[in-house]
Amino acid sequence: MAIRYPVVPNNIVVHLGSPSSNSRNITVPFTSYISNVAASELYPTWPQNALIANIYAIISFTMNRIYNEWYRSKGYNFDITSSPAYDQTYTENRSTYENINNIVQEIFNNYVVKGKGIEPYFTSYCDGRKLICNGLSQWGSVTLANQGKTPLEILKNYYGNDISIKYDAEVGDGTIGYPGYDIELGSFGNPVLAIERDLKRIRNNYPAIPEIPSSPGIYTNDLANAVKKFQEIFNLPVTGVVNKATWYKIKYIYNSVKKLGDLYSEGITEEEATFLYNDKLTLGNSGIDVEYIHYFLDALAFLDPDIPRLKTNSIYSENTVTMVKAFQKKYGLPVTGDFTYSDWKVLKEEYEKILSFVPDKYKYYVNELYPNNFLMKGMSGDDIKRYQRLLLKICRFDKSIPGVRVNGIFDDLTDRSVRKLQNDYGFEINGIVGPLLWRKTVELSKR
Repeated sequence: MAIRYPVVPNNIVVHLGSPSSNSRNITVPFTSYISNVAASELYPTWPQNALIANIYAIISFTMNRIYNEWYRSKGYNFDITSSPAYDQTYTENRSTYENINNIVQEIFNNYVVKGKGIEPYFTSYCDGRKLICNGLSQWGSVTLANQGKTPLEILKNYYGNDISIKYDAEVGDGTIGYPGYDIELGSFGNPVLAIERDLKRIRNNYPAIPEIPSSPGIYTNDLANAVKKFQEIFNLPVTGVVNKATWYKIKYIYNSVKKLGDLYSEGITEEEATFLYNDKLTLGNSGIDVEYIHYFLDALAFLDPDIPRLKTNSIYSENTVTMVKAFQKKYGLPVTGDFTYSDWKVLKEEYEKILSFVPDKYKYYVNELYPNNFLMKGMSGDDIKRYQRLLLKICRFDKSIPGVRVNGIFDDLTDRSVRKLQNDYGFEINGIVGPLLWRKTVELSKR
């Protein structure tokens, strides 16, 4: 399991105006953005501790907007605006100050958290003279600094004694929440778990959404039914498929019910941010996600001589590293041997190409190819029919299998047969057909 702590981005997309204005978006380094805002809102002659406290507030406010995808969840394509009426003052191409820049470079990956929350706290603030607010007073922080208060003491004066500083947060190109593809029956991974988590919390406020049993990160009928009800409530097409519009509407409502952009936020705990799957797979990792990429890499290697076809199992081994490096080199990805979501998107696309266009000399194997998602009771379609044909071949020599009707519907009989196979060959008995069970079924069908 992995806790998805906030990542400080290398760059930030700033909209130069109010959210709905027809203004440009610009992409700037995160540290440049923080220095610019600080130079626009603070005086470089202020006491050091006041500057540090205020810059912590600027960083945390910015990170809160990014981590919660505040604007992206509303359909915008930027992270924050330059308008102080909505966010913070950003002035394009303005000069900054050396002492402020030095502070920013020292603390840019530290931010304020509150209580047991892990998300960057919504550190709202105002100048304290022209405008009074419930958050930090910028001029008030000067008074406190002159009284000898430390930056943390200044922040606690305004935000409460239960705040603290999260130091040395990871820096990198944090992925935008939406994974870039539709999530539907049979999909799996952390995006599925994120939808499940968000809808469970939303259900507290919208009890018409049906209860969602916990899953191993596989998009089940229970989750699809909850998504359908959500889509119905919020006037989205009722498909049960989480496309980009549904993903961000879920995110928007989740932010709203938890008040994540508010001083009195419910917060996000470590438990809520803990997911089954690592965002990056590396040597020694194991589990269903490793099995998944092994299957797809093997299929790609079968058709592509540039990728070695090596023996793999459910452990990320040296063989995995070799295959991943060859795959990364082939498709112009950073050649690290570790497997990230960026790699996964490309691998998924390439595998889908295999499914849609198989070279003539391999046409015989088309029906043996795994369909790119998990199969389970309640699903229907050609992929189910292909699997049922494989099962039927096994039933002809293994009379202990309950049986199967080749009707393209994953019905009770198919479910019982799948569970019997899982029991006989050491798989988890859950009625779900994943890549390794599919491979085993193909193998058995050839006896």
